[in-house]
Amino acid sequence: MKSFITTLFIGLLAFSLGAQVDNYEPAHEGWHVQLSDAYQESVQTGKPIMAYFTGSDWCPPCRRFSAAVINQPAFNNWAKDKVVLLELDNPRRKEVPQEIREQNQNLRQAFQVTGVPTVWVFNLSQNSQSGEMEIEPLGRTGFMPSVEEFTASVEQMLD
Repeated sequence: MKSFITTLFIGLLAFSLGAQVDNYEPAHEGWHVQLSDAYQESVQTGKPIMAYFTGSDWCPPCRRFSAAVINQPAFNNWAKDKVVLLELDNPRRKEVPQEIREQNQNLRQAFQVTGVPTVWVFNLSQNSQSGEMEIEPLGRTGFMPSVEEFTASVEQMLD
């Protein structure tokens, strides 16, 4: 799976989001909501992006997963050293800027996400000749009941 590279036409989508989206905060503190910001951090740190597709205010499994894993100090300590965090939320009661909504929808389609919670870990790079963004998927997972199980699963993707 690591050798599979998908080219996406998200250059204009993601990087036109450079225009600041004010007053929109992630449901999880410390997470990016714009792919362009996650990409910049990934380039600077050399860490892959971990995208969390969620329905933070309506999805019971997402709420359980967030409580059991995402909001735990052990997870946050692990994540600081291993991945760049990107939240791709689809809330029903929270106003989401159009640009973020479109970005999240396009990424759901690109990764063929059909249910939440879903987590994808990937590397993102820009093709120097075409300028298109290329995604190298490292792996995917969903709900796991503990930080230990979840981080062990993601560690396998990173090896």
